[in-house]
Amino acid sequence: MNIKLKKIQKIIILMIIITIILSNYLSVYATDEISINAKSAIMVEVNTGKIIYEKNANEQNFPASVTKILTAILVLEKCELNDTAIVSKKSISNIPSGYVVAPLFEGEKISIEDLLYALMLKSANDAAYVLAEHVGGSVDGFSDMMNRKAKEIGCTNTHFVNPNGIHDEEHYTTAYDLYLISKYAMENKTFEKIVSTYEYTLSATNKYVKKDRVMQSTNYFLNPKSKFYNENVKGIKTGTTLQAGNCLITNINKDGFNYISVVLGAKTSDGRFTETQKIINYAFDNYIFSNLNKKGDIIKNIEVDKATKETKNLNLVINDDVTIINNKKINVKEIEPEVILNENIVAPINKGQELGTIKYTVDGLEYSAKLLAENDVELKTYYIEILIGSVIAFCIFIIFVKKRKNNR
Repeated sequence: MNIKLKKIQKIIILMIIITIILSNYLSVYATDEISINAKSAIMVEVNTGKIIYEKNANEQNFPASVTKILTAILVLEKCELNDTAIVSKKSISNIPSGYVVAPLFEGEKISIEDLLYALMLKSANDAAYVLAEHVGGSVDGFSDMMNRKAKEIGCTNTHFVNPNGIHDEEHYTTAYDLYLISKYAMENKTFEKIVSTYEYTLSATNKYVKKDRVMQSTNYFLNPKSKFYNENVKGIKTGTTLQAGNCLITNINKDGFNYISVVLGAKTSDGRFTETQKIINYAFDNYIFSNLNKKGDIIKNIEVDKATKETKNLNLVINDDVTIINNKKINVKEIEPEVILNENIVAPINKGQELGTIKYTVDGLEYSAKLLAENDVELKTYYIEILIGSVIAFCIFIIFVKKRKNNR
């Protein structure tokens, strides 16, 4: 019995040792992927197009108020900030109970700039309707413009029926399409300024003389007093409905990175910020920029046909830096380039002449640069003599032909 117990003890000890070894091994090689509870999400580095994280990125979802990103950029492209819109009765009377308003008043004359700040900071649904009527003539007309614009941007799974995201079963999009819309919108500096602002006060108008309509951003990343405050965030927009859940689109710029994150259908208001921050942390913890080549680096040496002995050996240099975004796990020294040379490279060649291309493919993304001649390559004298001789022979031939014609 004692012998059996000793054997069992040995087996248990051995299993414990194996478990410890395996756990240590797996901890080293465990995936650093993250998991979030939102329905769908995506994060992309804008400058490179590198997708850092995605979850159901092409799945249809209700967007709630992040719809207003497309509304704002359309208005900016169609109007001047100092243009004036007039608030109609219809624009303020069709908003369901519980949805946010500025508020605006019937007959009020208000600038496009003020309406845009109300739209993007406080997420005022009445401002969205006023802007839609001003630009599109009606909500339906403006919605048609939105759908056309979405297609122009590259969206393939988006259909909007209103300018504010008030719930409708036919009003839907995807995380990826919203990334495309947000990327496009952030290229507009006025849009970027608006969505990066935490607080804005509407001007007095003909219908409201006070200056107490303070629009504060619903984006906690922009609120200096919030636990979620992040000085590197530049907007973009929150959104919430019962059907859509809690949505958040974020632009963050830091250390040369320009990220846009989309989170749709988070379970709580704070949850959308927590999950976005989790994605942001993952990106900065795991991805870096790596320089594979610098401008002027010698990539290849070739021997040029028909060149002089002194210049026939030619260095091909790169015309620009090649910088990639890569997971820190990747050993960039092991990345091999593809060098593609032009056909029939022969003398003479001028310094700086393009003679080929260098390409790197990393994580499905292609990075390329031009290959240039480092110096002039002169044509070998022998070939020059042949060329001169050919020209002389041709001239003699022409003269001979003309003389024959004259003798006839």
